Amino acid sequence: MSNRKLDNPALTLIDIQKGFDDIAYWGGDRNNVNAEEKAGELLEIWRAKKLPLFHVQHCSSNPNSILNETNPGNEFQDIVKPIEGETIIKKNVNSAFIGTNLKELLDKAKINTLVIVGLTTDHCVSTTTRMAGNFGYTTYLVSDATATFNKKGINDEEFSAEIIHQTALASLNEEFAQVVTSDFIKTII
Repeated sequence: MSNRKLDNPALTLIDIQKGFDDIAYWGGDRNNVNAEEKAGELLEIWRAKKLPLFHVQHCSSNPNSILNETNPGNEFQDIVKPIEGETIIKKNVNSAFIGTNLKELLDKAKINTLVIVGLTTDHCVSTTTRMAGNFGYTTYLVSDATATFNKKGINDEEFSAEIIHQTALASLNEEFAQVVTSDFIKTII
């Protein structure tokens, strides 16, 4: 993995929303409790360097979902709350590319490198990362700035959030993205 500086990378913050604070709703336990803090640190660097960034917001079409636009859980967490002039991409499926203008905005700005952080590792982060890789973007997925929740398997077995997180990262690494840490990104930004 190269330590050369990134040229005009876009930070993509996926679904860092207040609804994910309700751990019981999502599975009873989660990993990487500092993921939002790590994402916030990277966001501050991007802002200071005036680099492109995109806030992705999951807007569930299910009115009962904690992430529906009518519910307070849809709001961005304060630590990464967009400021005036920052782009917000609203989606209602797992990928930030489907049903949005994200790819068009990236291509128009001639951005070919994405740094991805957010929630949850095995759902929207994974789906967006896979599509970014398939579209040909150089993609960095930040392992300590992503997190997920416990899952129940198809035979009712329990899988810990850390196992779900690690297997999702393993499936993405060197196939769709380079999985790195926030400290690594800080050395190449």
